[in-house]
Amino acid sequence: MAKHLVIVESPAKVKTIKKFLGSSYEVDASGGHVRDLPKSQMGFDVENDYEPKYITIRGKGEVLAKLRKEVKKSDIIYLATDPDREGEAISWHLMKALKLDEAEGKKVYRISFNEITKNAVKLSLKSPRNIDMDLVDAQQTRRILDRMVGYSISPLLWAKVKRGLSAGRVQSVALRMICDREEEISAFI
Repeated sequence: MAKHLVIVESPAKVKTIKKFLGSSYEVDASGGHVRDLPKSQMGFDVENDYEPKYITIRGKGEVLAKLRKEVKKSDIIYLATDPDREGEAISWHLMKALKLDEAEGKKVYRISFNEITKNAVKLSLKSPRNIDMDLVDAQQTRRILDRMVGYSISPLLWAKVKRGLSAGRVQSVALRMICDREEEISAFI
């Protein structure tokens, strides 16, 4: 009988899902993201179509090692991370970090469910799919924009406002709106 591995994000979901699926399924958790852009640099190559340079997040080596052992014992792997762009990206990162796209003799599927109920989990297994690269690309774009804006504007905030403040794409736009409004108020006669 084929051994199935289901990888979820949250360790809190593991026991419940395992109970729903039975002994032919192993359920394990990634604990969220396993790879990210390095903090010490921008983390993407502007000259090469903004290609991201991912590294394993500190402390996730043990999680990945444990998952690799489970992958070796399994024939079918279900990536069951959250049903949003972050979850889709986590599934993609797991596929890359665990080299599931290179694993011979293994079937890899993406499943998602919006609630932790026996029906929802079982139903998701009946309609597995591939990773939605549009969602992965959306998450990567958001992450790169955060980094691009944050790493460019945060040092300015540290110099002009207060050390330790950070600016992302949302904070930067809000700050711009406040500054523009302040200029309008100052210019009012």
